[in-house]
Amino acid sequence: MPQLNPAPWFIILLLSWTTLLTMFKMKIMFLPPLNNPATPDQPALPPTPWDWPWI
Repeated sequence: MPQLNPAPWFIILLLSWTTLLTMFKMKIMFLPPLNNPATPDQPALPPTPWDWPWI
């Protein structure tokens, strides 16, 4: 039984985690912002990082 090198698994986990986090951030960016709801004459501004302090 050969010894497996753990480095590729760390790389795979890191890539998958960053991919999921990026997809989650993109999904958050398409949601309406928390503090300015859209009105008929004023469309909602895109959310800023300050609207989502936990991201």
